[in-house]
Amino acid sequence: MRFRIALAQIRPSLGDVARNLALHLEAIARAAEQGAELIVFPELSLTGYYLEDLVPDVALEPARSEVVAALREASLRHRMDLAFGCIEVGEDFRFFNAAVYVSRGEILHVHRKLYLPTYGMFDEGRYLAPGDTLRAFGTRWGRMGMLICEDMWHPSSVYLLAQDGAQILLCLSAGPGRGVRGEGKLGSIEAWETITRSAAQAYMVYVVYVNRVGFEDGAVFAGGSMIVDPFGRPSASAPALDETLLVGEVDVGEIRRARLFYPLLRDERLDLVLRELKRIYARRHHLAPSDEGS
Repeated sequence: MRFRIALAQIRPSLGDVARNLALHLEAIARAAEQGAELIVFPELSLTGYYLEDLVPDVALEPARSEVVAALREASLRHRMDLAFGCIEVGEDFRFFNAAVYVSRGEILHVHRKLYLPTYGMFDEGRYLAPGDTLRAFGTRWGRMGMLICEDMWHPSSVYLLAQDGAQILLCLSAGPGRGVRGEGKLGSIEAWETITRSAAQAYMVYVVYVNRVGFEDGAVFAGGSMIVDPFGRPSASAPALDETLLVGEVDVGEIRRARLFYPLLRDERLDLVLRELKRIYARRHHLAPSDEGS
C-alpha cells in the first residue's frame, strides 16, 4: 500500500492565527491538487513559536475551536488527513504545545509535547506545561505516532511509540538554524538528518519530519523537512530556509520488508527493560528496595 504525504514547510506569522489558518487552507488545497492524502505542518503552525505572553491569547480547545473546525471541514472536503500544531488549553487551564491529527473531518489524536526545552534560546517551560502521555494511534494506513521537536531528541520517545505499534512517526518541528558545516550546510539540519535516519533504521519506521521557516525574535528557522524510509534512507528532502510544499510517497510495504531483514522489534525484551528501569528509577530516587515496584 502506497500513499502520498505533503510536507508543508510554511512560514507562520507570530500570534496571527487567522493569517496562519489561511496559509493552512491554501496548502491543503494545493496538496490535494498534487494527490496528497496526508499533509503535515510544522510545530505551532497555527500560532508561531516565540509566543511568550501571547500564549493565552492564541490557545484553543481543539474539539470546540472554530479554527480547528475550518481545518476539519477542509479535511473532509479534500478527503485528506491533517497534522498541525497549536497551543491547546486544558480543562485545568494549563497550556500545552500540541499536535492535532484530523482524518475525514474528525480529530483522531492530540499529542502534547513531552519535553519542553529551557536552555539556550529556548524557554518553553516558563509558559507551557509538559504532556504526560505518549500513545500510538490507528489511521487508515496503520498505526502512527506524533512527536514535537525536542521529543525526537529523546530516544525513549521513539522507542515507546515503536513498541506501541507505530509504523510511521510524524515529527512536527520549529527548529532554528544553527552552525555551519562544510559546503555551507546548516549544522542543525545535519543533526536532524542524523536523528531521523537513526530513528527510522533502528525501529524500522518511516519518519516524516516537517520543520518551519521564517524569522522570529532574531531566530531563523531552518526548514529541511524530509521523509526517511525504514532503512534510514531519505526519500524526499525539502530545501533549507525556503517555503516549500513537498509531496513524497510512503510505501507501507517497505516497513514489512525492513522488519523481515532486521527483526529487532520482534526480539525486544520488554521484561528486561521494565525490570532494569525500575532498578534505575529506584536508585535515582533513593527508594528502598521494597519501594522499587511502586
